[in-house]
Amino acid sequence: MKYFPVYDRGVLMKRQVGVVHAVDDVSFNILENETLALVGESGCGKTTTARLLLNLIDPTGGQVLFRGEDVYKKFNSKNEKERLAQRRKMQLIFQNPYGSLDPRMTVFDIISEPFVIHRHVPRREWKKRVYGLLKLVGLEEYHAERYPHEFSGGQRQRICIARTLAVEPEFIVADEPVSSLDVSIRAQILNLLTDLQRKMGLAYLYISHDLSSVRQISHRVAVMYLGEIVELADTDELFSHPLHGYTQALIKAVPIPDPKTKTIRVILPGEVPSPINPPQGCRFHPRCPRADKSCAEVAPKLQEVKEGHWLACHRPYEA
Repeated sequence: MKYFPVYDRGVLMKRQVGVVHAVDDVSFNILENETLALVGESGCGKTTTARLLLNLIDPTGGQVLFRGEDVYKKFNSKNEKERLAQRRKMQLIFQNPYGSLDPRMTVFDIISEPFVIHRHVPRREWKKRVYGLLKLVGLEEYHAERYPHEFSGGQRQRICIARTLAVEPEFIVADEPVSSLDVSIRAQILNLLTDLQRKMGLAYLYISHDLSSVRQISHRVAVMYLGEIVELADTDELFSHPLHGYTQALIKAVPIPDPKTKTIRVILPGEVPSPINPPQGCRFHPRCPRADKSCAEVAPKLQEVKEGHWLACHRPYEA
């Protein structure tokens, strides 16, 4: 759970006038060697959820468990060794490979910097490890002496992935890792992530609003709307039998690369409500064509309606 305060600045002081409900009562689990995709339109709380998982921002409430242990207690421990050990297990691939690499550092310095911070690799092995990581992500050894501006967008993202793998993580948050890349390069990066998962047993939280890439890489999909998860299911099940009106609208909006194929688009009425003052009851009901009085009064709970298929809706399209 994460609420951001909203202030009204006066002449002499500022006072809090409300809160932004960025993430509210979100709960899910991710298995070993699994990719869970978190999808939804911009501003729904996907990236805030990722930051909460990694304790990059302080939560308003709730907890994150990693192998049964409280992540927040580990990250806020006074024991530096314990903090660094937990941070090594949980890593992040940034969305923008252009902004997440220091232009003053060579690729060797970028990838070896985690060795300096975590001190888990002897200095005599740095060169061997950096070259090995470059090979692992599809680059060459001579790339280690170059600077980020000498690479294409796809190559930069490979460098970011190599830096993430330098600490030997078990869980990686991939926050829209291909959204800033050319379409021709996206499939290569997604295939790389899949290969790394198979080789290293990694678990991913893959955040995206591109449902085409989600279908390619994920095992399960969680759909988020206005800070809440409204549907969660296996990837094939969700795309074949979406039960929530918002999920259906998202899937119908995916373009089909065939001009002869006719599709029926679902146009949702109205605008996304403000997270400062979200609607009572179901947050989607002002835009839902099937909403009734109960939807405006009682917030639906996320419940398992089929085996492995979770839904928060009073009036699903199919039971």
